[in-house]
Amino acid sequence: MNASARVGGQRVAPSVAKIPTTGINHRFSTLYGNRNVIYMNNVAIRKSIVAQMTAEARDVSTPETVDAALPKERGEFAHDLTREQEAAVKAVRLASHLCDHVQSQLKDAEKVEKDDSSPVTVADYGAQALTSWSLLRSLPDLEFKMIAEEDSDDLKTPEGAAMLRRITDLVNHTLSECEEDAPLLTPDDVIDLIDAGRSDGGPSGRYWVLDPIDGTRGFVSMRQYAVCLGLLVDGEIGLGVLGCPNLPQWSVSDVDCNETGACDPYDEVGIGCCFAAHRGRGAFAGPLFNTEGLPTIPVHCNDLLAPEEVRFMESVEAKHSNHHLSAAVAEEIGLELPSLRIDSQAKYGALSRGDASIFMRFPPDTYREKIWDHVAGVVVLEEAGGVVTDALGNPLDFSQGRYLPYLNGGLIAATPSMHRAIIAALKKIREESL
Repeated sequence: MNASARVGGQRVAPSVAKIPTTGINHRFSTLYGNRNVIYMNNVAIRKSIVAQMTAEARDVSTPETVDAALPKERGEFAHDLTREQEAAVKAVRLASHLCDHVQSQLKDAEKVEKDDSSPVTVADYGAQALTSWSLLRSLPDLEFKMIAEEDSDDLKTPEGAAMLRRITDLVNHTLSECEEDAPLLTPDDVIDLIDAGRSDGGPSGRYWVLDPIDGTRGFVSMRQYAVCLGLLVDGEIGLGVLGCPNLPQWSVSDVDCNETGACDPYDEVGIGCCFAAHRGRGAFAGPLFNTEGLPTIPVHCNDLLAPEEVRFMESVEAKHSNHHLSAAVAEEIGLELPSLRIDSQAKYGALSRGDASIFMRFPPDTYREKIWDHVAGVVVLEEAGGVVTDALGNPLDFSQGRYLPYLNGGLIAATPSMHRAIIAALKKIREESL
């Protein structure tokens, strides 16, 4: 990690305009409060402030491009999910605590391979059990239906008995550290909590959607991962929460990454981010650990950059996405910076606060996207002003059960101007390949 890129442990943002720094900081403090100093280096927010101050100094209206970096006006969402959002943030923090504890101690015997060769760890199971337990405890009067990634089938076999005991111990240890008066859970209790996530979903009703550890390969490789929880209301995303235990509370860039471009983990103060969004009410971020309540720092994606300044993100694992197509699109729209490769839905969180402007994902044609890989991140980015569609520009449909419908070749998440440019570039690339 490049220590020279920080002052006092915080990321130093590049200069964005010839406006006195004291003036920018005063405006920032007025808008966001002094407690949010670690986000004062968010380039998207600072650039929007600079543009506003420049326009005001010239006594002209703020340019349209400034609005692109500010929260978007959206159609009215008819549901008040304040209680559910508070419960979701609490559950994600609890599950993240277990994951953070396990990551550095993970042993080969504590992970198994699923049929698609993706690893499942004791933390996946434990995080899913804790999330179910926390939501049920916080919202005892509401019907509980959840679509989640894991099930307990392997744990019910003789070979899974040792892992089940370990998961039960981890869950009880976490509850004893984080929750007052929590009961001691049995292995059967843990099985029931894991299997609470077997719902098939659908176009009507409310369904929690959970990926207990998104980016499990990143988790076992000591890289980025995320605990991702969302709530669908009649097929529409109502809220989303991302717990990113290894993501720093400053903007990540290439200096934070290793030689392969994969964003490395951290073990210093200021690590661990929580992102939360309620449909129609904006996206917010804050510390993940050692705090309570909802995140309070508004985040906005950055749509103020010229193409040569734009950073795009993609998955670390090449088999998850066609990196050659991503590179072709980047060249077509004039991007010059190399990609930033980060595991998991932590990418959505990073995009929402302006660390990058684009996330492109082009999986193999035979791959079907699961909804838990996107629900929480999509609403966070959309509420931060971003756009998320399939490769033809169509909105994503989360009302069809556990899988997304065919995505016409891929998924595009970006700022509005970059999204338009990518869709046009993909159309041109397709036409030239005929």
